[in-house]
Amino acid sequence: MVNEKCGIFGVYGKGLHASRLAFFGLFALQHRGQEGSGICSTLGKELFIHKERGLVSQVFNEEIIESLSGHAAIGHNRYSTSGSKDLDCTQPILVNNSTIALVHNGNLPSVTLLENFLKERSISTQGMSDSVMIAEAIGSLVGEGAEIEEAISQIFSLITGAFSILVMTKDKIIAFRDHCGIRPLVVGSLNGGYVFSSETCALLPIGAKFLRDVLPGEMVVVDEGGIRSKQLAKGTPKLDIFEFVYFSRPDSHLLGKSVYSVRKNFGIELAKEYLLEADVVIPIPETAIPVAIGYSEKSGIPMEMGIVKNRYIHRTFIEPEQHIREQGVKVKLAPLKEVIDGKKVIVIDDSIVRGTTSKQIVEMLFGAGAKEVHFLISSPPVKFPDFYGIDTPDQKELLASHKSVSEMNTYLGATSLNFLSLEGMIKATSLPESSFCTSCFTGKYPIDIKERGKELDLD
Repeated sequence: MVNEKCGIFGVYGKGLHASRLAFFGLFALQHRGQEGSGICSTLGKELFIHKERGLVSQVFNEEIIESLSGHAAIGHNRYSTSGSKDLDCTQPILVNNSTIALVHNGNLPSVTLLENFLKERSISTQGMSDSVMIAEAIGSLVGEGAEIEEAISQIFSLITGAFSILVMTKDKIIAFRDHCGIRPLVVGSLNGGYVFSSETCALLPIGAKFLRDVLPGEMVVVDEGGIRSKQLAKGTPKLDIFEFVYFSRPDSHLLGKSVYSVRKNFGIELAKEYLLEADVVIPIPETAIPVAIGYSEKSGIPMEMGIVKNRYIHRTFIEPEQHIREQGVKVKLAPLKEVIDGKKVIVIDDSIVRGTTSKQIVEMLFGAGAKEVHFLISSPPVKFPDFYGIDTPDQKELLASHKSVSEMNTYLGATSLNFLSLEGMIKATSLPESSFCTSCFTGKYPIDIKERGKELDLD
């Protein structure tokens, strides 16, 4: 399974208890990162911050939220992608004598330009994550007398990779995205104020209204004067299509499209490409549920929830003992024998990465009495690593990078294995292929990955 990216959230508005709203925003974005969470707020004079490892509900309580007073706040749910995995890298990041806070969703495959910039100013980059380097670069220019917007404009071209970023000072919040807009970021309105979020799904819980996407290459500033924007680079929209495949919540909208509807369309396209004979269609919860609905409707094969997920299993820092570790996927997923026993089963998932989880699922279904197990995947084979913020393994660990579909199926032990074609996946979005970054499937990286390119086998 591919691991999550990060989630960012920001609130600005006089009369708002911003940190309380940020808490519920981060709660709605919990799926994007479960290693750590943090919120920084301001009353207009100084910044207050709290961040810890764990889920949003574990990191914050009523007393902490009350201590984070102010009408502006930014927050972050973290999933490690680059640099240290220690608490020191949990965000928000504070720089320039704690006058600037920053949160970042994305990843920089190359930090050479940032490193050189900081070294020229005698700032050591040893042990710094990409996000900290961005914050330190901005902070150094502000320390030299630049206004915060000018500092961001100056270092924008040094940030080589994918980034949706929120920066907060004592009197404003600034949002900006890379010129491809690989990571999502939207702006909404709330009671005369403004909200920024990685996904639209976090707007409704706090009563905010969606306004628009922060455009690729755009900088949006909110302060007591209202909202204004500046284009820092020409936009070349290339949203990561994995947001539709797996990462975003089904109740979010991306590029004006419902994630739920697109996933349902994945299932319809799968049925067009692979109309199999079977008794039941079973989704791997949760992402594949809309896909299975679409496949079932198009094929006429009934869908059942033949696998139940323990919805309260999240990232834990309690190490499992050996017996539990050996249980593998069974800790999170349980088969319903009543649905599976004696049946020809179609099981649908969103992707296959290493293949270890999928192999265990096949074994589990046969163990529950399935006569046949046909595995359908709602995306093409993942053959290339991600360098823009998804926690994918090295290319040699990607099952599809060194095995054919037939060889992958032999490894899984399924009756059959089929993947949605790239053309079918794009068609399901009703958007042109040029709108998307498809690097994990095609090896085409819209933002130069520079020295990381030598890690790839493009044959």
